[in-house]
Amino acid sequence: MNDVTTGAAARQLRQVAAPARPSAASDALVFGWRAVLKFKHLPEQLFDLVMTPIMFTLLFTFVFGGALAGSPREYLQYFLPGILVQTVVFNSVYSGMGLATDMGKGLFDRFRSLPIWSLAPFAGLMVGDVLRHLIAGGIILAIGLLLGYRPAAGVPGVVAGFALLIAIGFGMGWIFLVVGLIVRTPMTVMTLSFSFLFPLVFASNIMVDPGTMPGWLRAVVEVNPISLMTTAERGLMAGTATAGQVLLALAAPVALTLLLAPVTLLLYRRK
Repeated sequence: MNDVTTGAAARQLRQVAAPARPSAASDALVFGWRAVLKFKHLPEQLFDLVMTPIMFTLLFTFVFGGALAGSPREYLQYFLPGILVQTVVFNSVYSGMGLATDMGKGLFDRFRSLPIWSLAPFAGLMVGDVLRHLIAGGIILAIGLLLGYRPAAGVPGVVAGFALLIAIGFGMGWIFLVVGLIVRTPMTVMTLSFSFLFPLVFASNIMVDPGTMPGWLRAVVEVNPISLMTTAERGLMAGTATAGQVLLALAAPVALTLLLAPVTLLLYRRK
């Protein structure tokens, strides 16, 4: 009786085809869902994402707005697109921190043993980045609207501006993925990343018109990639952006993606 049962089970097993290997897109979606679940189970992460840009928006608008632009409302028209760019750039650091955390817990050792697309775990981190950018950007824009900011290009301009923000965040995120693969602890990743970002962000046209700066500093600020991104963001939301401005804003994110995505995969395979 046992032999008959065993034979029947063996025939059934032979009749079942092996499952198809999941596609790269399917792997990426699974890891993207993992990123979504992190927000569900750790909603306090959102506090860190939005508090700093909110404080920057309120402080600069009401403390410096009158001195820099004549009135807080006028300054907000100049400043808010820039603070959106700053928020996305700063939030990109969380990719590297999340990667360092997962590496420290040994999760990526398990991922490497699975028959999945090599970049799928990083795709999941990028999905988490996009969610962070949209959530933080939406909150900052809502506060700006309450304070009197009015995008001249309306809804189409805002949509185009947010599309540019996502592209910026995607490109900048590769920098911090590389840092997360090289550095062992999340706090060290954060310290190194912000040490690099603060001079880049504050030596830009996010907060002040470069026309008021000394000549040597103005020359640096005008070629700063963050300045180019901010100029395009302002233009898209005001309806005055040119194709050249948008292309210049996208140059750094595209170059970073082409250069650092292979480096990320190489470091990941060597770990």
